[in-house]
Amino acid sequence: MRTAKRGVIAAAVALGLGLSGAAWSQAPAFAPEDMQRGKAFLQKSMGMMKPELQEKVKALPPEIQQFLLKIAIKHTRHSDKLTLRQVMEEILADYQAVAIAIATDNGELAADAARRIANHRLPRGGLLPYLPLEMINGKDLGVLPAMEDAVEGGAHRLAAAAEKGDMGTAAQQFGAMTAGCVACHAHFRGQPGTSPRLK
Repeated sequence: MRTAKRGVIAAAVALGLGLSGAAWSQAPAFAPEDMQRGKAFLQKSMGMMKPELQEKVKALPPEIQQFLLKIAIKHTRHSDKLTLRQVMEEILADYQAVAIAIATDNGELAADAARRIANHRLPRGGLLPYLPLEMINGKDLGVLPAMEDAVEGGAHRLAAAAEKGDMGTAAQQFGAMTAGCVACHAHFRGQPGTSPRLK
C-alpha cells in the first residue's frame, strides 16, 4: 500500500503540483489582524490536543509550522463543532456541484462551488488531530504544500477559467484538482472504510 501511495504522490508532483521548499516555507505577507486570527486558531487547536499530539506538533520543522499558520490565516471559516469528516462531506458536495456545472456549461455555478472548495472551513482542532499520530512529522506533512496547491490552488484556477466561460480549461483544472484530492487521501487515509482490526 505504501508503494501505491508514493506512486500517487509522485504522479501528482509530475503533473506540476510540487513546490520547492523555498516556495512554501516563506509565508506571504498578511495583515496583522489576519496573523492574530490565525495564531489564535492554532493556539486554540493546540489546547484541544492531547499531550502526546502537542509534543509531536511542537517538534515539527519551522517551515511546516509556518505552512500550518498560513492555512489558518487563509481559511477564515473555523468550526468549533465540525469534524474533518463533516468538512470533507461539505467539500464533496461542492466537488459534485463543480462536476455538474462543467457538464452543463454553467460557469457561474462552477466558479462559486470551486471557490467554496478553496475556502472550506477548518474542522474543530484543525487538521492534525485527524491524522495518524505517526504521520505528524516533517516527512509525511511535507507533502501538504503541494497538495494544498493542487486542491485549493486548482480550485481557484478552475473558478477563474469557469468565470471566463473557458469550460475546457475548467475541466482540465478539475482533473488536476482531483489528482490532488486522490494523492492527499492516499497518503493520509488509504482506502476508506478499511479497518486495521479486521483479518
